[in-house]
Amino acid sequence: MTLRELEKYSSAFTLSDMEIFIFPELLYSLVLANILSPEIWKWREDKWFKKIETMPPLKRIQRVKQYIMDHYDFNLDLETWGLTDKETEINRFREFIDPDVLRQSNALFGYEGDKYYFDIDIRRHFGLDKFDTDIIPYWKTETVEAMNAFRYKPDHPVGAGECVSLATLYAAALFIVARIPLKEIFLMGTPLHSQNFVIVDDGVLTNNRRIVTKTMWYNGTELSSLARRALEHEQVTIVAHHTGYIHSVYPEATIGENEYRHFKESLTSFLNSEIVYEIFINFLRSFHRYQKLFQLSVPCRATVKYLTLEKAFSYEHGSKNRLGDKTARKLLCEIGDEDFCRCPFEGRATISEKDPLFAKKPYPAFIKALMASFPDLDPEQELQRDLKRFVHTVPRLPGGEKVFVESGRADERTGGPEWGITVEQTREEILELLLSTHKLTSSPVHQVSTSSVQLAFYAGRFMDYCDWKPFMKAVMERNPVSVAYFREMNLQTVYAQLISWPDESIYEGNRLALPDEVVNFQRGDGIEKALTMANVIRARDREIQCSLQIDHHEVQLQTPEERFFFKSEKHFRKKLIFQ
Repeated sequence: MTLRELEKYSSAFTLSDMEIFIFPELLYSLVLANILSPEIWKWREDKWFKKIETMPPLKRIQRVKQYIMDHYDFNLDLETWGLTDKETEINRFREFIDPDVLRQSNALFGYEGDKYYFDIDIRRHFGLDKFDTDIIPYWKTETVEAMNAFRYKPDHPVGAGECVSLATLYAAALFIVARIPLKEIFLMGTPLHSQNFVIVDDGVLTNNRRIVTKTMWYNGTELSSLARRALEHEQVTIVAHHTGYIHSVYPEATIGENEYRHFKESLTSFLNSEIVYEIFINFLRSFHRYQKLFQLSVPCRATVKYLTLEKAFSYEHGSKNRLGDKTARKLLCEIGDEDFCRCPFEGRATISEKDPLFAKKPYPAFIKALMASFPDLDPEQELQRDLKRFVHTVPRLPGGEKVFVESGRADERTGGPEWGITVEQTREEILELLLSTHKLTSSPVHQVSTSSVQLAFYAGRFMDYCDWKPFMKAVMERNPVSVAYFREMNLQTVYAQLISWPDESIYEGNRLALPDEVVNFQRGDGIEKALTMANVIRARDREIQCSLQIDHHEVQLQTPEERFFFKSEKHFRKKLIFQ
């Protein structure tokens, strides 16, 4: 392997945010790894998804959303995957990317994005203020197996994962369970967040565990404000699709050009809205400071009463009814008579649902009509700017003079690349197709191009089809949690601790966990435990030569002075030398 190939393929095992930024094809490789895994296919047997195939697409997506909400937590801490430092990471990737570009594009290397987004110190926000300024978290993106294994950790009753893990989980689950074709699912990565855009109905965003429809995007609630932040304030670094990817830094794009155009048009439509009464009320809900400029006129029998916006919105707290939508009348009935006034409040613009002002209009026409109706609002230029931003978000997508390379073009018949998989296929058919298409062998790197499909077998730990050299590199170089956990123990105590844990891998079949997964979830196959111990030994003294002998169920780790024996349920026969 070349140095770049070795780094890329070893990165498919650890999948840190930094590695995905450098090697963007890794992002989709985890989607495919999750599709190849049996774990999400088991969801189909859950009664929650009974007859899901008969439901309309949005209803299917909502079913998947609720399942993820019930079975997974969002987890982003410093303890799970440990720490590294800026110098180590910059030196590792120096030959692949300009360090100055890295600093401008990644939050942990100097990127600060829009100041509105960074209203608190970024290191304090992530809990890094207690460490030296060069220390950064080793955030790794979890496979579905690692997400499920969080149940073995104390105080984790359900699975968990960070935002990229949840985005790739969503993409795989929407394909497997909701039967959404891969051609309609696009993954977006920003320096601080990862989410998906699904081209169903008016569009759907996945945002950590939740989803955001176009209606929800404009509802003005705190949850929608949080969901909007990444696209409103950050550069979209990567867009990944089954046809390929486009990256803000790299000049070549492997994504299908027509597919990317379709994505941009659909996302642009999702992020733009004409203005009606409900949208304007939602805007005022989100931008509290403008509520003082308006009052509602409310018909009441043969007369009209008036109500300040602040008082009207205050009644939404604790109520399932909301201003602006079809439940508004019920909300108004909940408001005490003493809060209404029979005369208009001075200095406020009076609005009502029946006003012709709120006939559907694009932003320019609405502003013109608003100023004509309420000329005293003219000095409020900030209101106009904020309203435009509310109804017209312009995402900062990768663009410019990108070269769309041939490999990203979609097949005209299937709408995808030649390896395109469909929602009608079984897991076994998909596995066979991806294997046969790329003719993967025990050492595939030298036979096929470096694609997300091939990398998926590395990300999914399908060791029968992987070169072990990048796996061993990942094991020995990027598992700091296992080293730290055993730091105060002598080797006999380390061995005793490993032996005491359940002899079960979080990965089925001939797939292998990394040492940090073994330690985090305190379980592992004998091979995985032996690799964990080898990592601890070598971290203490790089000069110590170790060998690992795997003979089906018998596993032996040997140093010049000691031997350690483990039992395996995997089926490998290998001898590995650490030197």
